[in-house]
This record gives sequence, C-alpha cells and structure tokens, in this order.
Amino acid sequence: MPADDSATPPARAMLLQTQALQISYGPRQRAVVAVRDASIAVAKGESVALVGESGSGKSTLARAMLGLLPEKTARIDGGRILVEGSDVTAYSQRQWEKLRGNPIAMVFQDPLSYLNPVLRVGRQIAESVVRHDPNSRDVPGRVGELLELVRLPRTLARSYPHELSGGMRQRVLLAIALGCQPKLLIADEPTTALDVTTQAEILALLRDLRQRLGMAMLLISHDLGVVWQESERAYVMFRSRIVEEGATRDLLSSPQHPYTAGLIKTAKVARNSRNRFETIEGEFATSSTV
Repeated sequence: MPADDSATPPARAMLLQTQALQISYGPRQRAVVAVRDASIAVAKGESVALVGESGSGKSTLARAMLGLLPEKTARIDGGRILVEGSDVTAYSQRQWEKLRGNPIAMVFQDPLSYLNPVLRVGRQIAESVVRHDPNSRDVPGRVGELLELVRLPRTLARSYPHELSGGMRQRVLLAIALGCQPKLLIADEPTTALDVTTQAEILALLRDLRQRLGMAMLLISHDLGVVWQESERAYVMFRSRIVEEGATRDLLSSPQHPYTAGLIKTAKVARNSRNRFETIEGEFATSSTV
C-alpha cells in the first residue's frame, strides 16, 4: 500500500523520477515484464532506498534510469524517466552518454567485473576526470584527491584491480563515480560479498561523502539493516512492482503490505536459525513477470 503524498518530496526539488515505468524483456508476443508501473522519486540531497529480494526488478529499474538496458533484449513499454524535470525516456545512446556520470553516476556490485583488469586504477579514475572536466590541468593530482576522498592512499593509483581487496576495489569504483561530480549516486548493492567490517566501512564512507558533497543517493539493497541506517525514505519492490513506500523508519516499524512484513520477519528469523522462515503467497513469478 503506497504511503500518502507527504512522504514524497515536492516536485521542484526532484533530481530523478520514474513515472509508471514498465520494462520488459524478449519479443512482444512472449514478453517478460521485469518492471511494472514503477514510480519513484529522489530529491536533491536525499537518501532513498529501493529494497526487495533478488529478481524483483530493482537493478533493471536502476539501469533504466541511466539508459543501460540491453538494446536488443529490453525495452520500455510505458511511463517516463525524468532527470531534473526533463523527460529522458526516449534519449539516444549519444544523449545518454552525456547524462551518465553527471548529474547521475552509478556504482555497481561486483567491482572486479566493472574494472579493466589490464589498466592501473589511476588511469581508470583519470578517464572519468578527463571526460567530465576536459580542462583539468592536473589530472594526476585530481586522481590523488579522489583516492584520498575514498580513504585510499595516492600510491594505489599504480596498482591493478587484481592486486586490491574487494573493499578497495569498491572504493576505486566510487572514486571513478565521484570523478564525474554527480548530484545523485545510485549504489547497487554496494556491500555485497564484503565482510561485515568492510561493509561498515563502505557505508560509513558513503554517509560521509553524502554529507561533505551534498550528494543524493539511491541505495539498492535487500539488507533491511542497511536500509534502516542509510535512507530517509524507502520503496519496497516485489515481483516487478513497487508495493509500498514511505519514510524508512515508519515503513519498517509499521509495514502495511504483507511482503514488507514478511521481509522484516525473515530478517529477524535469519538471526535465529532455530526458527522457520516465513513464506509469502505468490512469491514465485509466473511466466509473465519476473
């Protein structure tokens, strides 16, 4: 059950919106709907979470916001994407390339898959700097500043991705994104596959960067503990739909939708292996949804 309109920021403050967005994969005769009528909004300086289980459509929705859907297999069947009030839904790839990075950048999960294994990390950060600030006179200096901003030593610029730990690689991806000077950072499962200590360090770093840079964040996660700590508002996604939204504390303290309540119960059960996990009717997708 969606929350009332008071949970959504005023339209004049919006950085990013999707309005009744619908995304499908495959030929139209056998289309698989991955996102159905999804409407979310992120205001300037705000931290918003998109939460749900694997396969619910979270990452597909996030990729659509940056024009990163696979051209041959995915399409937007309805709705709109607005960036700072402008409709970008039908942008060409060249137009999307100008939009990516600034005002919106994205940090993906599994950083090793998104870093070039044969290039030193300093060069990869430098590419981001040059692309978004071609007049920069001191690119190596800016690379060093970005490494320090994500709490890594400047000397790491000479390292290759395989020489770094998972947490360090995640910080390098973050440095690349920050080199674009984004107004909004989309963080897709930024703590996946990291140990508990490193997870806490990455989340603390994101929190600090938001405060220092005045940057908004859309945090995509299935971890309710992370969502509770790091977001002001949250959207819950289940079987391709947004089923509930509202202020994070209110939503997780008093869930209105059975799926949200089930997620919370499951998180509690996970801490006590003697109990059984809750199941939710209709949890598994049909042939027409994902």
